[in-house]
Amino acid sequence: MPKYLKIVAGALSGFFVVTGLLWLVVPDFVARQMRMELLTGDGLTTQIGDLAAFFLTLGGSIAIALITMRSVWLYPPVMLLSFAAAGRLIAWSVHGAGLTLDMIVFEIVAAALLVFTAERMPEAGR
Repeated sequence: MPKYLKIVAGALSGFFVVTGLLWLVVPDFVARQMRMELLTGDGLTTQIGDLAAFFLTLGGSIAIALITMRSVWLYPPVMLLSFAAAGRLIAWSVHGAGLTLDMIVFEIVAAALLVFTAERMPEAGR
């Protein structure tokens, strides 16, 4: 597997883990970065818990894949990113949400990069 793929996938992993930790430590900051407002009460619990879990799972799964060289660990992040992009498009087209093309493009490119990386992992790691 090319070294540049390990570096890029590792950077994605770090970005996602840091984002997940930020949801737990400074949710107001990360919410602003993602152009959203913090909810209140039970909604805030769900927002922080679910988004932290989402990003920590993304980053953790990528890290496990890179450490074990088992490509199967890259497919849950591919699914999460792909479903998030699809969900954004549905929110925009069906529910009148804003069209966040920059976020959608990032999710699709990251998912494609992870599939590309998985396909180049050593066969013994699959």
